[in-house]
Amino acid sequence: MLSRYYSIWILLLALAAWLWPSPWLGLQPYFVWLLATIMFLMGLTLRWQDFRDIFRHPGAVCLGVTLQFLLMPALAWLVSKAFGFPPEWLLGMMLVGTAPGGTASNALTYLARGNVALSVSMTLVSTTLAVFMMPLLSGWYLSSVIEIDRLGMLLSIGQIVVAPVTLGLLCVQVLGESRIHRVRHWLPDLALLFIMVAIALLVAINAGSLHQLTGLLVVGVLIHNVAGLVIGYLLALACRQSVTNARTIAIEVGTQNTGLAMALALKHFSALAALPGVLFSISQNLLGVAAAKGWRRQPEDESQAIDKGNPVKSSSAGNV
Repeated sequence: MLSRYYSIWILLLALAAWLWPSPWLGLQPYFVWLLATIMFLMGLTLRWQDFRDIFRHPGAVCLGVTLQFLLMPALAWLVSKAFGFPPEWLLGMMLVGTAPGGTASNALTYLARGNVALSVSMTLVSTTLAVFMMPLLSGWYLSSVIEIDRLGMLLSIGQIVVAPVTLGLLCVQVLGESRIHRVRHWLPDLALLFIMVAIALLVAINAGSLHQLTGLLVVGVLIHNVAGLVIGYLLALACRQSVTNARTIAIEVGTQNTGLAMALALKHFSALAALPGVLFSISQNLLGVAAAKGWRRQPEDESQAIDKGNPVKSSSAGNV
């Protein structure tokens, strides 16, 4: 019930947090810890073998990660400028655009009959590179708009992403794969629960600013999201990737780690800058599920090399 109707739960909790923000605001000091916990759960679902799997698809991984950090920031910038967004929204759009792939992409790839091993590999690589790429790209695009504390952002990403994932991997190493396997099937739903709480908290924090939310920002976020999916898919096909890999790359490129983007917006800028991340988080889940189900109905690509492994592992840490 939690994972199947995840998007509906998000909408309901977001509405509840908007109408009754007070009960949620007590969790505000723990927002970063919520995200760190989600990344820790991701670490618990990974194995060192997952990093070795990266070398099974070097060309596809490089293409997907390159599109992630070139296409999505450029689209965020172009949409923001075309719509004339104020600085806070522009900042939020760029944080979403420069964020790494969200781990929801792994679950969506499985649903779309995509290449799950490739999806996991791209998520790992983009998340690792994001430590340097998010401060670098944000500073480059926004240098004429606002001063970016690149070192502070880098340290925040290390605190929210790198340290928890590494700790999770070490726990698997110390406790043993067999012990972690006993609880691994609980991790996806636990991560989803933390994610829904985080999104509801962000809506509650922004409740006073939501009156400033206009259809223009909603349309801008939707264009950014749809363009990432469609252009990612077409460019992957143009680069002679199989249909299966093209689906995977499209989902990976169009699914961002919005939780990280929202955390950086709150910590280094303002609650208003987190609004694009809140909208993109809802959008990418609704659009991603629709695209994945549509692709799933199509005949499977004969050249595909789908990882038929445990879907729990691939869907684990998060639909942020």
